[in-house]
Amino acid sequence: MLLTSKVYPSRSSTYPLLLIHGMGSASTAWKTIAPNLEKLFTVVTIDLPGHGETPLDKSQLMDPQSLALAVIQTMKTHGYERFHVVGNSLGGWVALEMAVLKPEAIASITGLAPAGLWLAPYNARYPGTAIARMLANGLKVVSPMLLHYEWARKIGFESVSPRWKEFSYETCLDATLAMATSAGYYPAWDAMLKKRFDGQIKSSIPITVIFGDEDRTLPTATSQEKSLVPAHTRWINVAQCGHAPMWDHPALIVEEIIKTTGIKP
Repeated sequence: MLLTSKVYPSRSSTYPLLLIHGMGSASTAWKTIAPNLEKLFTVVTIDLPGHGETPLDKSQLMDPQSLALAVIQTMKTHGYERFHVVGNSLGGWVALEMAVLKPEAIASITGLAPAGLWLAPYNARYPGTAIARMLANGLKVVSPMLLHYEWARKIGFESVSPRWKEFSYETCLDATLAMATSAGYYPAWDAMLKKRFDGQIKSSIPITVIFGDEDRTLPTATSQEKSLVPAHTRWINVAQCGHAPMWDHPALIVEEIIKTTGIKP
């Protein structure tokens, strides 16, 4: 399956930079950092199946490995045989699987709160996953109005970030609409059950993993198992940061992405 993707060309001669969003999100999640990255890279954004502008195809398997294959194929249609990858949450897990499946295509990986690094695989959807989806879906018609109010943004984003009060209206609206329309949300969740990332990645691929100290979605105690990533991984914990580091600390995340790719600004 080919995924809906957008390319933002740059004059840079370095490898393209692919951005992969998380479950229940969309490529709009990258607006906080994409403009600065576009100064240095040709940036490619994609929407996973049933997310954003990519429809849900019932024949498409939704496990991270299958999604990784779909992303690789989509990048190939653009003529990109080698590229850097940044992924958030499920997108981070997909990025890791891409490095296992086709290491020669991956120039570097930056995982922002990547999923799949749990101490033990989940056997059922964890509590709260249905609540976020139902709230977003039920309020999608009125959310453009409600999100002007702080109390509404608190309901939607307090569990995502300790810095939710600083989020722009646009970030909140994009995230709410992405969740509300993500037909692939539950299929992706169910495809992750009883699995975790356990692949082997070559030491020649630079990897950075970044987690926030207040990530309630993938907390330290259960979902940040360092032994599952290669020993050469650069592991960073960011203070005052939740599950979407690119929203909480955009400048820092851009800086760390650049470090991981090894290019000189």
